Amino acid sequence: MSDDVVTADAGAAEATPIQAGSVKKNSFVVLKGFPCKVVDISTSKTGKHGHAKANIVGVDIFTGKKYEEMCPTSHNILQPVVNRKDYQLVDIEDDGFVVLMDENNETRSDLKLDLESDDVHKKIKQEFNEGKELLVTVLSAMKTEKIIASKELNP
Repeated sequence: MSDDVVTADAGAAEATPIQAGSVKKNSFVVLKGFPCKVVDISTSKTGKHGHAKANIVGVDIFTGKKYEEMCPTSHNILQPVVNRKDYQLVDIEDDGFVVLMDENNETRSDLKLDLESDDVHKKIKQEFNEGKELLVTVLSAMKTEKIIASKELNP
């Protein structure tokens, strides 16, 4: 027998199942494989032997794209684990990557600004170039992270 130790990652789940009938407006669900915020939900009862169906409309929390899904209210639908965290913006590299620092003074530089199509990211770059100290909010869900907002630290 060898002395090798095999370890497995027991990290938090990316999504948890909830019953489709208990989904509420403004909650988060996985629609077509994307984490979405529910903007509209309607239920309809079908015929004599059918199941009640839930029609769920959601907007992707990262891209803003609209998705729609219909499923029986008794079935399970996935609810993504969504986290928000604030970081202080330390620097913006020439290639668009940002250097961020959390409350424990630990830095990270694995997020990139989308300066072509994201207005929030354009505003962050502009305000940083003006010398403002910024706090950015990073939203993470299902192995995806994005800077979604910023505010000035000492206005």
